[in-house]
Amino acid sequence: MAAGRGSRMKNHLGNKTLLPLIPGPTEFQGQRPFIHNILENLPKGPKCIVVHHGKDQVIEATLHFNVSYCEQKTLDGTGGALLACRSFLQQIDCDPIIITMGDVPLVKRQTYSNLFTKLKTYNMVVLGFCPEKKRQYGLLDTSEGFVKRVVEWKYWKDMPKHFQEKLDICNSGIYAVRRNDLLQHLDDLALTPHKVEKVIHGETRVIREYFITDLVEIFSQNGKTVGYEVVEDPNEVMGVDDTEALIRAQELYKSGKYGKT
Repeated sequence: MAAGRGSRMKNHLGNKTLLPLIPGPTEFQGQRPFIHNILENLPKGPKCIVVHHGKDQVIEATLHFNVSYCEQKTLDGTGGALLACRSFLQQIDCDPIIITMGDVPLVKRQTYSNLFTKLKTYNMVVLGFCPEKKRQYGLLDTSEGFVKRVVEWKYWKDMPKHFQEKLDICNSGIYAVRRNDLLQHLDDLALTPHKVEKVIHGETRVIREYFITDLVEIFSQNGKTVGYEVVEDPNEVMGVDDTEALIRAQELYKSGKYGKT
């Protein structure tokens, strides 16, 4: 998914997925865009990039990968991005499916492969991680090896302490799912919009968004199993939201553990 504005990256107006993992004159100029590392680490098969902000630049930078593009005409959340590529999902003959984010560039090939292996036992698998601090992250509410729902930070932060301590696996925002199961429940996802306050061009607006995380609860409520895979290295699933995180991602990439150097 490469549609969002990336409003927290104050010094960069372009699409975050085009930021470099190998810095040049500045951290915003260089080589090896995020999106290239992600596409090369994903398993073989048809791929689709969801575009909106800076879409022409994203398309130009990825043409040689022979991928498809779907436009998210309104920025209405991660679930909205998934709904925008429904036609692509209907047309491809490929199973299973990986859903990943364009600002999480360091996920290793083996980690994606592990998701596919785990999916042999479940209808959907969530990639989780255990950071030192779980503040701001959605948490996996699990029972007997199954994920029942993802509890977002704005909800769990006010829950009783014993409940907060019980939930220790964070959601990375990366999923593996069987294609037919996903298509079966996209209409259910479209029926669960959320009202979200966002600052856009200096104004606070209430907008309607759809969350991919709702699919976990939808699957669970409809008798489908959702499992989880915990990544050993939390750095793999680090989201790059600001300049500090960008510099950190570039330093990690230099180690050679997360793709080509």
